[in-house]
Amino acid sequence: MARLEAPVGIGDRTLQNRLYRAPLLECAGNGPEAVDALIEDLEPAAASGAGLLCQGATIVRGEGGCAAPGMTRVHDPEFVEQLARLTERVHDHGAKIAIQLEHGGLRSMEVWHAGYRQSHSGLEQLAVSRPPWQLRALDRLGLVSFDPHVLDTAEVYGLAADFGKAAARAVDAGYDAIHLAGANMGVVQQFLSPFYNRRDDEFGGSRRERVRFLELVHDEIRARAGDVPLLTKVPAETAAPRLVQRHLDLDDGVWIAEHLADYGYDAVAPVRANVTWDMSIVRGEYPGRAWEREEFADGYADAFGSRYRARAVAALNRLQARRFEFEPAWNESFCRRVRRRVDVPVMLEGGVRERGQMDRLLGATGEEPACDLVGMARPFYAEPRLPARLLDAEAHSASSPRSQAHEDAEEQYSSSPRSQAHEDAETRAVCESCNNCTVPQVTGAPGVCRTPSVLRRRGELEKQGAYERDADD
Repeated sequence: MARLEAPVGIGDRTLQNRLYRAPLLECAGNGPEAVDALIEDLEPAAASGAGLLCQGATIVRGEGGCAAPGMTRVHDPEFVEQLARLTERVHDHGAKIAIQLEHGGLRSMEVWHAGYRQSHSGLEQLAVSRPPWQLRALDRLGLVSFDPHVLDTAEVYGLAADFGKAAARAVDAGYDAIHLAGANMGVVQQFLSPFYNRRDDEFGGSRRERVRFLELVHDEIRARAGDVPLLTKVPAETAAPRLVQRHLDLDDGVWIAEHLADYGYDAVAPVRANVTWDMSIVRGEYPGRAWEREEFADGYADAFGSRYRARAVAALNRLQARRFEFEPAWNESFCRRVRRRVDVPVMLEGGVRERGQMDRLLGATGEEPACDLVGMARPFYAEPRLPARLLDAEAHSASSPRSQAHEDAEEQYSSSPRSQAHEDAETRAVCESCNNCTVPQVTGAPGVCRTPSVLRRRGELEKQGAYERDADD
């Protein structure tokens, strides 16, 4: 039971506090300015006091596997060596940095991005198994295009080795931890999920066999990168629609987390998700402003095949927003169940927006802790130096904003008997969970806040000195 400022250990590393920047898409790519772009995105969180920064998903291979435009690849030793400039800048502020390793599998751009498919027509799609019938139906409707190569057993070992090689390069560049993208429908989740995994070799079958890929990745990283702290997201596909009978339920997710902790993983981040990418992992409002901006129209048409199809995707996005409304700390119950069963730190993210809520989740208010670290993602797009407002919150006098979205979320949350700390909180993120930052990323646009009311409020806080920290903080 600890407040947000309390140190916490992960493996053999000690973090200065329990606040972390959860993985985001930095859109830095691999060009000559990539390292500078990553420093610009990540250093503010370190300078303002975050204990841990999780660099967003980076791809372990040189071709394919990117789930979105602008993702950084870490297959090239010369490029990864340059990332030492980033890790040094983070360390200068006393923070630690993890790199998240990923391959998109059937969520990669070569499957869903029309323009990318056309310009990379020879690029091979990688799959854990033949796509299930629900996804093949989407193919027949023209929403995606499947022509996958199903990995054979030897190729699975090769993919795991690529994770290990990437981890070794990252450790040499100064990264403090390796974070696997075990959810968000990437290839790791595809191995874990019975929806995707219909294999008949050692990597398919029961959940005991399906978790084997994460065991193999662990072994490769340990063999190549040593005892670097190893973290992973753990999915539970609770948002799967009724027509998906085979998926990971909460019991499966708890079992996977417990097994991985016993196997040697140093921390787990349990997350509720779906079998396909949707708003279950970015709960909030329909991003109408982003869909309506003409500057992105051509990019949407390129991504989805035409302006007509882009409008169809926008309509689907509107329906999803109604189903997946914002829910404060929506992974709380999952994390609490996992924490009762593991002896490694549990990381909680998703719907965390204010300081009192964080202390409650950590158990500082006297109730059972749900986690050992608390993370946020989209709020960092709105406030890159957000930790300065949340850490040592009682020392700050700047008032907290309350948009209508915040008020609606608080009204929903106040129905819980655990809401007192939430109501009494002195600080909360200005992020309104409107998702106007995320949707344009399908066009290659950077992840930044585009909501005028949020930007105005951030400007007011900047004038008040809310993001300034003393050198001794």
